[in-house]
Amino acid sequence: MNYTIANLEEGYELELGRVVSEIKKSEAKTVLLQLPDGLKPWGPAISDYLKGETDARISIWLGACFGACDLPESDADLVIQFGHAPWE
Repeated sequence: MNYTIANLEEGYELELGRVVSEIKKSEAKTVLLQLPDGLKPWGPAISDYLKGETDARISIWLGACFGACDLPESDADLVIQFGHAPWE
């Protein structure tokens, strides 16, 4: 499998443009990505994309994620959770 943003966007609608806008709007210096297990292999591609579009330092949470109420303890300025429900 080729884990690139182009391949990712063929199968998922992650609204990465919206994510970039939120990072810039919040002026976050550090961002933690929380991904469900099925998206974790795409984590480096998502991280590289966001690093290229923002000035933030991007980290990926590799622990378990059981939904939006399962926030990891982190010093990040912004946590972005990807999941299976619409982001509103």
